[in-house]
Amino acid sequence: MSFSSLRTPVLVLGLLSALVLAGCGSTSRRVSYEPEEFDSTTTHTRNYAATEGRTCEAARRALLSQGYMVTAANADLVTGRKSFQPAAEVHVEVEFRVVCAREGGKGGRQSTVAFATALQDRYGIKKVNNSASVGVGAFGSLSLPFAGSDDAMVKVASETLTDERFYDRFFTLMDRFLEGGGADAPPDMPAEAPSTPSAPPAPAISFPVAPSPNRG
Repeated sequence: MSFSSLRTPVLVLGLLSALVLAGCGSTSRRVSYEPEEFDSTTTHTRNYAATEGRTCEAARRALLSQGYMVTAANADLVTGRKSFQPAAEVHVEVEFRVVCAREGGKGGRQSTVAFATALQDRYGIKKVNNSASVGVGAFGSLSLPFAGSDDAMVKVASETLTDERFYDRFFTLMDRFLEGGGADAPPDMPAEAPSTPSAPPAPAISFPVAPSPNRG
């Protein structure tokens, strides 16, 4: 058997092995995304027996009470933003959005559904090296890097929060404000009865008195 006849099967086996390894490598690097199942409507929504304006006002007060900076607020939309610093070189911002939509209540009662969504953006510090141009006469200019560097915040991740407990706490706080104020709000003072004007005094009635006889 010649050497050329043995070389052909070896090359074929090597090629098949390379294809198998390439397929395994691509499978390990494949990213799997969690599919949207759309099987729950209670994580981001709650129903309230109130108008859109009252519901969104309760959402605005709930966000303000937790340190959010409200960026927009009207009768059917409230947005707020809050910053966090979980680590020395990590910055996190949470943008909260509440949409209030009217629903048909039973028996003519007012009903509103509130949709709440929180988006979390994560930023990290990135080193940026400085460089400057130095003239060298007839050769033009050269760009030389210096040892100094600037720190820049770069967004490294963005995610919609889906923790049910997070939204449960927010909606519970909204309930408290819809009921008439938070836990630290003063109790409602009873309304004073309107004072009625007093009746004018009756005119004095004088009766004639008979003169007394002189005793002298």
